[in-house]
Amino acid sequence: MTPARRQALGVAGVLGFLLLLEAAGRAGLIGVLPPVSAVLVTAAGLAVDGAFLSDVGVTLAACASGLLIAVVTAVPAGLLLGTVPAVERSVRPLVEFLRPIPSLSLIPLAMFVWTDSQDAKTALVVYTCSWPLLINTMYGLADVDPVAKDTMRGFGFGPLSILWRVSLPSTAPFIATGVRIAVSVTLIVAVSVELIAGGAGGIGTFLVQAGSANRVDRMLAATIWAGALGLGANALFTAAERRLFGWHRARAGEAT
Repeated sequence: MTPARRQALGVAGVLGFLLLLEAAGRAGLIGVLPPVSAVLVTAAGLAVDGAFLSDVGVTLAACASGLLIAVVTAVPAGLLLGTVPAVERSVRPLVEFLRPIPSLSLIPLAMFVWTDSQDAKTALVVYTCSWPLLINTMYGLADVDPVAKDTMRGFGFGPLSILWRVSLPSTAPFIATGVRIAVSVTLIVAVSVELIAGGAGGIGTFLVQAGSANRVDRMLAATIWAGALGLGANALFTAAERRLFGWHRARAGEAT
């Protein structure tokens, strides 16, 4: 099946689902929820609503800053753990203990440590994003060709040179995958914290205010925009990953 045909079928499926929801709404089969057409009109209005755009900016700022902090801390940590076995063995139990803890369960603790809700939100984004970055970096280092490293050692290169010239370039596609996975969860964490902890702004705060005013259409419209932002960010990073590391995908295809 060609990519164009797959995209056409995807669009047809989404349109069919929306038409089905519209018919169910008009027939009164989905309770108090407004028809899809009304929600889409409200969503279009939010695209030029200054207050909503400001809330979007607050959420995206926390996502971007948290992701950046996670990259500059988790990637070097993954490189350290992946290249020094003694450190990896000593830290691994702590990593395996902390990694499964849900980020949302840490909201009360984050609000206690950081009284500013924006700081608490950024901290939880950092926590959530660090794990895929750390694990993917370590996994990428384990996948480095040992022959290439042995060859570099044979030519007299030291550990740092081997890391810079061989290990890091080979690990870069795995790090990019970790970034893409992290991007997909940043918005979820940020909006969830805003819903639970509140704050001066954000998409979650907008949802709470719309719910308090009994504006279900605005709640659903904001949710649509949150989903669209997440989908767009994932598509952007996926395209960048394919463009920068297409050679890695081709090599993986040959290996399989």
